[in-house]
Amino acid sequence: MSEKHELDARGLLCPLPVLKARKRLKTLAVGDELHLVADDPAAIVDVPHFCVESGHELLSQSDTKDAAQLYVIRKA
Repeated sequence: MSEKHELDARGLLCPLPVLKARKRLKTLAVGDELHLVADDPAAIVDVPHFCVESGHELLSQSDTKDAAQLYVIRKA
């Protein structure tokens, strides 16, 4: 069964949200989900691009109540 993990990257600017997500994903099991919260405007482009390049699956991307974005990534 897959587990859900959270990473709060609010306040971090490009490329730190993606770098922290990459580092955290390395520690997860295949199929686990990473719920990444980021408020860097560049993350809207960077996170989906990172998922395509690294083979991870971007399950969803949505806005949060506090002007951040939530990305749900499944580790490949």
